[in-house]
Amino acid sequence: MPLLSLDDWPQKRAGFSDHQLWVTPCDPKERYAAGIYVSGSKGTDGLPVWVKQNRSIMNTDIVAWYTMAFHHVPRPEDWPQMPTMWHDFTLRPFDFYSADPLMDLPMQP
Repeated sequence: MPLLSLDDWPQKRAGFSDHQLWVTPCDPKERYAAGIYVSGSKGTDGLPVWVKQNRSIMNTDIVAWYTMAFHHVPRPEDWPQMPTMWHDFTLRPFDFYSADPLMDLPMQP
């Protein structure tokens, strides 16, 4: 969750960090989670604005926007040189098939 209050300018510009997961219908004009020009934004573009349009995601291509580890809480060991920090994210289907589709292939030696 964001460490900034909702009315802070950096938070308004990076409103996508309000939630870890957003889902929107696919729109080629909506390429960046914070809008096109983040540093000059007034908070009128990006995921919070797009989601307020309440567009249906049924039977259409969607985009899943995931934000992970947006904030870094420094430790004394991070100064003066911050080590590399790695994070992982995996999309794995669950119950996508009712059975393994490879199981009905003919057996060949």
